[in-house]
Amino acid sequence: MISILTPTYNRAHTLSALFESLKVQSVPFEWIVIDDGSSDGTTEIVNSFKSTATFPIIYTFQPNGGKHSALNRGSQIAKGEWIFIVDSDDTLTADALSLVVNTSYNLPLGVLGFAFRRMHSNGNIIGKMINVNDPMELTPTQASSLFSGDLAYIFRKETLQKHPFPIIKNELFVPELYIWNKISDSGKIIYFPSKAIYITEYLEDGYSKNFKQNLKRNPQGFALFYRDQFFRETSPIQKIKNAIRYLQCLYYEIIQ
Repeated sequence: MISILTPTYNRAHTLSALFESLKVQSVPFEWIVIDDGSSDGTTEIVNSFKSTATFPIIYTFQPNGGKHSALNRGSQIAKGEWIFIVDSDDTLTADALSLVVNTSYNLPLGVLGFAFRRMHSNGNIIGKMINVNDPMELTPTQASSLFSGDLAYIFRKETLQKHPFPIIKNELFVPELYIWNKISDSGKIIYFPSKAIYITEYLEDGYSKNFKQNLKRNPQGFALFYRDQFFRETSPIQKIKNAIRYLQCLYYEIIQ
């Protein structure tokens, strides 16, 4: 069974679209919703979904600790062998989970995760188009450079449990790539460069459109990432960029 893991914070207005996309999936799964301290009626709307859902919905509320802490908690609750992380303001294509299941059956030994592409609602792939159909074994850093866009990741449950996100006092964010890279140090991650199964629209109050403010609020979490990323990059230009960002984090930490 696949576990869909959705961290959410004040996204009651977007969860219905995700729920509708889950209702048309053709394979068994469970939906785990970790409510990270919402105050907008998320509890009520998720409970209302249960009356029509044909799949288990596991809802857990926690005080606001950030998406990374919600992912930690969800990976402990999940019953599926594989965890598919799906954000609360996104949706899936109708064939998404059948592709995930079929892919998981045919992976070589040592694979800890795999990823498909994301697309906008108009069908355009997010990031660079890659004219390759065959699966590719890459590190997340290599994939980030090659695709230049967010990806739809699926990891083994035990892998996420073994690689929890660090929890930093008074901060609410640690870049996911920090942990995805740690996972790739332990085993393989396979990428499907031309198939999109995940539909994303970037909201005005989301992380992607508020990078600078997010960096200022979470300098220690970002510093962990940029320091680690400096040693992973092979391009001198990328090393310099990560070094500058790391110094920026140290500055923000000092002036807080």
